[in-house]
Amino acid sequence: MLHLKVDTACVWLVLVTTVMASSALRCIMYLTGQHHVVPSDPGLTADITHVVLAFMRSDVFNVGETPASFPLFTSIGETRRQFHPGTEVMVAIGGWGDSQGFEEAARSSQSRKRWARQVRAMINQTGADGVDIDWEYPGGNRDDYRLVPNAEREWEIEAFVLLLQDLRAAIGPEKTLSIAVPGLERDLIAFTASTLPRIVAQVDFINVMTYDMMNRRDGAVAHHSGVLGTRDSLDHYVKRGAPPRLLNLGLGYYVKWFRTQDCDPNQPLGCPTQLLEDPKTGADMGKTGAFSWHDETPRDLVLSFAQAQTEGKYFEDGSYGYWDGEEKRWWSFDTPRVIEQKLADIVGPRGLGGVFAWGLGEDAPNFKHLAATLEGVRVETRHRVLHNSSKDEL
Repeated sequence: MLHLKVDTACVWLVLVTTVMASSALRCIMYLTGQHHVVPSDPGLTADITHVVLAFMRSDVFNVGETPASFPLFTSIGETRRQFHPGTEVMVAIGGWGDSQGFEEAARSSQSRKRWARQVRAMINQTGADGVDIDWEYPGGNRDDYRLVPNAEREWEIEAFVLLLQDLRAAIGPEKTLSIAVPGLERDLIAFTASTLPRIVAQVDFINVMTYDMMNRRDGAVAHHSGVLGTRDSLDHYVKRGAPPRLLNLGLGYYVKWFRTQDCDPNQPLGCPTQLLEDPKTGADMGKTGAFSWHDETPRDLVLSFAQAQTEGKYFEDGSYGYWDGEEKRWWSFDTPRVIEQKLADIVGPRGLGGVFAWGLGEDAPNFKHLAATLEGVRVETRHRVLHNSSKDEL
């Protein structure tokens, strides 16, 4: 009888462990050199599964001889000490405006293998658990899109797949490989029904940047990280062949503003903006901006931003925004309530693999958006545990 009880207990322990593992959500935080802040409260780091250090430049790997060191704003070891045991620490390569290194790497079979070999050397040298590839964006629509036509970058679409294949071969299956990908459909040039299934075969997960979905290339008011836009963005990837469990919903821990024309204060969405970028060069016209919750609010925006926080409204889809009629300025950002809604209404029902945020330190010092993210992750994890447990009982 004693043996039976012990065996039964062991079976239940294995079952519970299996259910918990299959129900766990990824909760990924980018940690940036600009805002290198980690919460001191261990409760605010307990559910973080991955930390991604951003960024290491893409061009440092286009060399034949391995460098003595690879430049990064902190070390893997120091980062590990700031988080709970078992948290993966990765290195993000690239970022907005850093594409030349990727271009050179992707050019030929020889250059791709050389680049991948040096990325492996960096992982081994630093002790990182893996890398996140942040090429914005293969195939075009980059920061210089007004100067370099997308047609000149069409070759990158196939080359990107090959680069990922060579990288996976170099680092092996035991290291984590992820990619950060655009949220707007117009930027999914390299992520087609033909290429995406081949990309998926190489990566452990995909971070969909469901923020900056209104930027200076737009001419009408919209939410930069709206609930509906976020849902649609993720659906685009699923329709093109990405399994939902590989996708992570992106959260932006920062604020954006845009100068507009005269708008209807009750319905500002769709209202024309002022000219946000130079139509010839793509240069910023100074009519839009962004700052994180960790930044000091620019002096000329203090009053308007205060109004945005107290007088803004939740729109039909749950997104938050505010139009300042006096300054003709549109404010767009996520509140904790919006973040919790995204977890409940998108991550859960669509069976996504998790969430990530840009970035952890950007939410300092109060970490309200981080707290909302963690609470949403915990709630969704409990739902999945209960659902998977009921399936196992059947």
